[in-house]
Amino acid sequence: MCVNVARLALACLVWLPLAALAQQQPEIQRPVGIAQAVGVVHTLRQIPEACTRLEGTFTGDPAKPYDMKPVRTSPSCPARAVFMADAKIQPSAAMGWKLNDIIRVPSASCSGQQAIVHVWRKPAGAAMQRDGQDRARIYLEDARQQAAAGRLAALPAYAAVLEVEGNACR
Repeated sequence: MCVNVARLALACLVWLPLAALAQQQPEIQRPVGIAQAVGVVHTLRQIPEACTRLEGTFTGDPAKPYDMKPVRTSPSCPARAVFMADAKIQPSAAMGWKLNDIIRVPSASCSGQQAIVHVWRKPAGAAMQRDGQDRARIYLEDARQQAAAGRLAALPAYAAVLEVEGNACR
């Protein structure tokens, strides 16, 4: 009996560091958010580069306990990045995405249940050239010529993946 316990303990010690290596650390570290009530819309995160705000709501529905949606912050906001809201997008480090942020929001009415949002960032291909004042500037006429020649630089991209942890409450 003791031998089996010792083997199990040894196996756990071997697997724990491997599991920790598999877990990617986000670029932004943040504490667990404030518990939110059912039906209350709350902002999860703003992504100013993409002119997007992520909003979430606990629904109280056991089939879909949490709803998240991207909202455009302003129609006149000049986006310097794109937010990919398509459900088919599955960002991963292997595909060139970087784990940017992990947002945890507990449910106020259902202890033990929380929404976890993984925000991913995909850097643009090439960095913009900087001028003598170390500023990245875009000149309208240069941009028009590049667009006409089909040589526009790719924009950085963001995506968010939602998962709900814990059992549904009734």
